[in-house]
Amino acid sequence: MGYFSRYIEHSLIESLVNFPVTAVTGPRQCGKSTLVKQLLKEPGKPLSRLFSGYVYLDLERPSDLGKLDNAEWFLGSQKGKLICIDEIQRKPELFPLIRSLVDEWERPGCFLILGSASRDLLKQSSESLAGRVSYKRLTPFLWTELGGKYSMERYFSAGGFPRSILANNRGISYQWREDFISTFLEQDLLQWRDVTPAAMRRLWRMLAHINGQTVNYSTLASSLGISSVSVKKYIDLLASTYMVDIVPPWFSNLGKRIVKAPKVYIADSGITATLLGLHSFEELSGHPVFGSVWEQIVLANLRGWYPNAEICYYRTSNGAEADFVINVDGTVYTIECKASFSPVLTKGNYLAFEDIASKHTFVVTPAPDNWSLKPNIDVVSLGELRKRLSKKGKR
Repeated sequence: MGYFSRYIEHSLIESLVNFPVTAVTGPRQCGKSTLVKQLLKEPGKPLSRLFSGYVYLDLERPSDLGKLDNAEWFLGSQKGKLICIDEIQRKPELFPLIRSLVDEWERPGCFLILGSASRDLLKQSSESLAGRVSYKRLTPFLWTELGGKYSMERYFSAGGFPRSILANNRGISYQWREDFISTFLEQDLLQWRDVTPAAMRRLWRMLAHINGQTVNYSTLASSLGISSVSVKKYIDLLASTYMVDIVPPWFSNLGKRIVKAPKVYIADSGITATLLGLHSFEELSGHPVFGSVWEQIVLANLRGWYPNAEICYYRTSNGAEADFVINVDGTVYTIECKASFSPVLTKGNYLAFEDIASKHTFVVTPAPDNWSLKPNIDVVSLGELRKRLSKKGKR
């Protein structure tokens, strides 16, 4: 299994050169450790000028966790090295000590911390690092990172998690995803209070069935036999651990009656397929969620390309609807996702485009072809979408 370059490599190196602490967040098994170890061992990287070596601690390994029984002594003795701490959310009490050490050492590239929790969740424990830390988010593989070595059909059904899409065959890929889901529910959730794995599994499956739809907490609560407060807490937890993606409505057009409930997507197409018991692309393509899975794939890639961009959806009571509205550095674009080689836009789509009045509209399809549909509206492939957004953002 070879190494695939990741989109955030440049910004990660830039952060290490300029900040005392760099935090890489993202879901479990998305390749955070692999990325960091690859960068550290590559010759000629600018990282070698920052430190005399590095130490790598994985807090899921008892031997590494034991080294931090006297954390102040151990970490203090590593001065001059880059200290990498994986799964930092398991020991949040380290943050005040990290702050003290970086203030004492006064140099960039002191700590590289990795966590399977969102930036917001980590910040609850790391307020003392304000002004000292730069956050970078790693996603499962983006389509553009795979370099055309895998088919779009495989990307649909296996998703972007490295051990899933790089597996030797479909059966191994599916088994890995089943194990991933079980591990998350039965082990990872133990660190969060008041979470019942059985209820979370049922909720996760229900969200897979309504993937990409607006969420009604009361309806889900009634089906699960728990309170709507608990449902919201569970969904927020799934979002904070990157298992689902919550997309809010776009409110810029205040004169319209906007649908206000957020949309919720399972954060990886392969996980969606597994939660629904779909073993292949053929099974997935015939399922009612197929269109929303394509939306999710486009959304996941947008998150990876533009981690700081505001991404919303647009829907009004009169039927106007657009899948995504993205604000990239102050410029608004409309993105409609059509899981078809011959996309057909609806009246509601055109109403939405008129309401939003974005700089440009892109209709994204799984096909490799690109063409102009109408003035200011282009049909593009997923790879081409990245190129077009980059070009337009530079103007």
